[in-house]
Amino acid sequence: MRIIAGHYKGTHLYTPTGKETRPTSDRARQTLFDILLHAPWAGKSFIEDAIILDAFAGTGALGLEALSRGAQKAIFFEKNTQTRQVLEKNIQLCRANSQSILYKDVLTSPPSNYLCNLIFFDPPYHQKLIPIAFEHLRRNQYISKDALIITETAIDEPLLMDQSVTLLNERKIGAAYLKFWKYSNMIE
Repeated sequence: MRIIAGHYKGTHLYTPTGKETRPTSDRARQTLFDILLHAPWAGKSFIEDAIILDAFAGTGALGLEALSRGAQKAIFFEKNTQTRQVLEKNIQLCRANSQSILYKDVLTSPPSNYLCNLIFFDPPYHQKLIPIAFEHLRRNQYISKDALIITETAIDEPLLMDQSVTLLNERKIGAAYLKFWKYSNMIE
């Protein structure tokens, strides 16, 4: 697995051993960022101004890819101790320490000092974690008004989001189902 574009392009990321972590494939990340780059509701300047929240970070590939493409800051959450150590190595490998904040668990995170406008939810499949994490992060003021939210689930995994988000785009890539959402904090 490697960073596809930007400042860290070509950097090979460490991956944890075992099957607990399922990194987003290079192909899925490329598609995700191509959509963001060319969408009328995102674009290059949006990515470059973004404050990233990588909720189930794993190796950090999504957040680090965004930083590589010019995002301002990334907040990573990773609960698994071994995987978090790999993520720390990847942050150091990309020299992204000053742009990165790492927390242990998205479901027990402290209130935020940052309003994030590009949110990645890529949890373990079939555990229904996205709505729970979304609500916790919203309550703790991590998600900015009009944030873009990208979810990755298994193709056969239903995802029920509340009325505060609007589906903008979706793609099936291999076993992954990417959905792009726009958040409006009008519903609290």
